[in-house]
Amino acid sequence: MNLLSVENLTKSFGVRVIFEDLTFGIDQGEKVAIVAKNGNGKSTLLKILCGDGTEDSGRIVYRKDIRVDYLQQAENFDPKQIIFDEVLATDTREANAIRAYSKALENPEDTDLYNDAFEQMNSCNAWDYEVKVATILSKLQLEDKHAKIGSLSGGQKKRVALAKILIAEPDLMILDEPTNHLDLDMIEWLESYLKQSKSAIMMVTHDRYFLEVVCTTIFELEDQQLYRYDGNFSYYLEKKSERQEILAATIGKAKNLMRTELDWIRRQPKARGTKQKARVDAFQDLKSTATQRVQKDELEIHVQMSRLGSKIVELHNVGKSFDDKQILNGLDYVFKRGEKLGIVGANGTGKSTFLNLITGAIEPDKGKVVIGETVVMGYYHQQGAKFKSGKKVLEVITDIAEYIPLDKGKKMSAAQFLEKFLFPRTMHYQDVDMLSGGEKKRLYLMTILMKNPNFLILDEPTNDLDIFILGVLEDYLLRFEGCLIIVSHDRYFLDKLVEHTFYFKGEGEIKDILGNYTSYREYLSNEAQAAKKQNAKQKQNKTVDSPPKTDKTKVKLSYKEQQEFDQLEKDIALLEIERDDLTQKLNEGVSGDEASQVAMRLGEVAELLDQKETRWLELADYV
Repeated sequence: MNLLSVENLTKSFGVRVIFEDLTFGIDQGEKVAIVAKNGNGKSTLLKILCGDGTEDSGRIVYRKDIRVDYLQQAENFDPKQIIFDEVLATDTREANAIRAYSKALENPEDTDLYNDAFEQMNSCNAWDYEVKVATILSKLQLEDKHAKIGSLSGGQKKRVALAKILIAEPDLMILDEPTNHLDLDMIEWLESYLKQSKSAIMMVTHDRYFLEVVCTTIFELEDQQLYRYDGNFSYYLEKKSERQEILAATIGKAKNLMRTELDWIRRQPKARGTKQKARVDAFQDLKSTATQRVQKDELEIHVQMSRLGSKIVELHNVGKSFDDKQILNGLDYVFKRGEKLGIVGANGTGKSTFLNLITGAIEPDKGKVVIGETVVMGYYHQQGAKFKSGKKVLEVITDIAEYIPLDKGKKMSAAQFLEKFLFPRTMHYQDVDMLSGGEKKRLYLMTILMKNPNFLILDEPTNDLDIFILGVLEDYLLRFEGCLIIVSHDRYFLDKLVEHTFYFKGEGEIKDILGNYTSYREYLSNEAQAAKKQNAKQKQNKTVDSPPKTDKTKVKLSYKEQQEFDQLEKDIALLEIERDDLTQKLNEGVSGDEASQVAMRLGEVAELLDQKETRWLELADYV
């Protein structure tokens, strides 16, 4: 069933055409991602689809009576509203029932209000919906549902907006960078949730693992046109490569033919006959094909890095805390030449503090940080740079250096370096004020690299960078011979670049894991399994080693206790069957709402089993 049809959609800014005559559709349940270079119109297209009316021409038709929700990059909430009311600010029976029930619980003396609300919850089966709301808020770390929106950080507000859409579960979700401001655990949970959702999705995201797992269709915006690939991200890369190879072959043939036709054109007098005119017109089409360029998003720059001595960066017994919160506790570490380190951990565990200690932005409470004399530090931080208004793109780079040194005594100009990072010559004299957010981040990254550092720190470098520039950056960093530290939520980026990983566990504890992000997740999985086994062993030992009963007179169960014991055996058997059935359901894969319900019930069953088995063991001593 088709939910959205778009016909001949065109958008331009002044003389610059963003896209032209786009025609496509989205079907029920389809998961679509839009990929394009920054500035090619991804977010503009989403806004137009949501009805901002800025298109130049074209037709957008939604199926009648469907619901569409839009996650923007910036939300405009009422700061006085609380989280719970905001995420339920949708006109559905379930949301209305939960709001009424919540209000009734706040006024327990009003029994009529409570009874009406209770009946309303029953009539639309809103109890499951309430569990869904609680689960989503918990997964997105919005536990204080009564917190006012005005007291939240920018990242928390983005998570509120995301929670609101997931809870409403509209027919079509339009999501602009849904993984921004989410930590790795949240991203992996969202990945699983959206994959199972029955909603159709149209999204823009730079997270390539997310594209791989969630999406069933890729739309690529390139050269003002839309190319459709019916598959995930790997399929898209494969088919795009094939398309580029076919295009390159077509261009090659056109160039060869154009030489022959060009010779004919030069030799012929002004065309008068119909056949001559047709051949001249065909030559113009041929010329248009032959002069195309196949864009390859690859970067091969062998930079002559500043010499790095034997002493690089050393941390000796470094400790740091804020108030009563321990961030680092006696850390000793010596960086080696060419080291590529990834840093992961929950917010507030000390990742940014660690970077600030290395760069000298803050001082340790104890110990010392020693920086080698030959170290040239480059630090890309999340806040980005504030460019002087009126500056041209090229001026921003040439203010740092006219050239970047390459190996074998060669050098590359600032203009050439800009082109390598996908700033074409047509953009070099453009005001920085006119750049998109992603383009400004890319330019800021170039100002760091242009200084030719030999110790590079990248704090969330992938935010707001498109997948094409990420590929360019990865190629550059793979050839980078200095020390590299990366803090990122981009799993693909970490997997491709880092050799070992610092896992900030909190309370000043850091675990050094050999390997990339995948190795880190394996470590967490093994740690969780070990903890589970240890808990089970402790529980077993506690049962075995429990002190003998002090009641010497009790030798057998009373009549009521015997009845309870018999009933417990039946209950335990039934609960074990239910547990196995629920586990099988989860393993087979169920949809979003049902998955939440099954998981919640599985937890309840496990808790009941634990209680009943414990009681059974107590009574079994007297059977």
